[in-house]
Amino acid sequence: MQRRKNESGWTSAKVLSEALPFIQRHSGRWVVVKFGGHAMGSPALTAEFAKDIVLLRQCGLRPIVVHGGGPQIGTMLERLQIKTKFKDGLRVSDMETVGVAEMVLSGAINKSIVSAINVAGGKAVGISGRDARLITAKPVNADLGFTGEPIGTDVTLLETLASDDAGFIPVISPISADETGNGYNINADTAAGVLASALGASRLMLLTDIEGVMDGKGNVLTDLSTKEARQLITNGIAKGGMIPKLTTAITAVENGVEAVVILDGRRAHGLLVELFTDMGAGTLIR
Repeated sequence: MQRRKNESGWTSAKVLSEALPFIQRHSGRWVVVKFGGHAMGSPALTAEFAKDIVLLRQCGLRPIVVHGGGPQIGTMLERLQIKTKFKDGLRVSDMETVGVAEMVLSGAINKSIVSAINVAGGKAVGISGRDARLITAKPVNADLGFTGEPIGTDVTLLETLASDDAGFIPVISPISADETGNGYNINADTAAGVLASALGASRLMLLTDIEGVMDGKGNVLTDLSTKEARQLITNGIAKGGMIPKLTTAITAVENGVEAVVILDGRRAHGLLVELFTDMGAGTLIR
């Protein structure tokens, strides 16, 4: 069924006034949120995002945050005069680039998000794909160097941290390692997708810098099947960073995630509007 047209002007109070049936639907379920894009560079937007994540936990959901940091990695690489390039929306990473990515992602970015959630009243814990073998990686291919892809997950640590007794909100850097401990830079959308699948999440939310998935004329598509999402890639309508997002969405839905939403991380309370109303706040893929 087609969702009603997205609307703006929502406040957290307005969302919650209609939210009870939706809270009951997702209560006790995992919601994996990939936080990325330029919203991460705005302290104000990060603070609002953190409040919404804490509210999800308070409403009985089990939110997990997986974050990217492409712009921040790019800035640091420029400062260090390290050249980098992209292929099919993925960064080509040599050992030096992976070291910078880990410093930025698992260090400053991870801890800034943890701090924002804690300030908002939550109990956040920062980890990476390396911890407790959360994500085991391998090279995507020789051309991408130390850019990795997941080959295994162990979500025991997440289940322990986010249990009702512990009540923590895990914040995850996608830096992971292979069987011998070599570090790999995994695309954050991909990392969020495999964790959502492993957890059987109710929703995988991919926050980005656009309203959602666009058609060939630049209009937002509010609903897609996995078949339609795959056609957008095949037909060349989806380009650049949208390719791994749609690929992640397709794989996640086919591996047990109830639905995936690609939405604008800069939109106020977009997570709440999507989860707790029938209005929608992006593109729903199921």
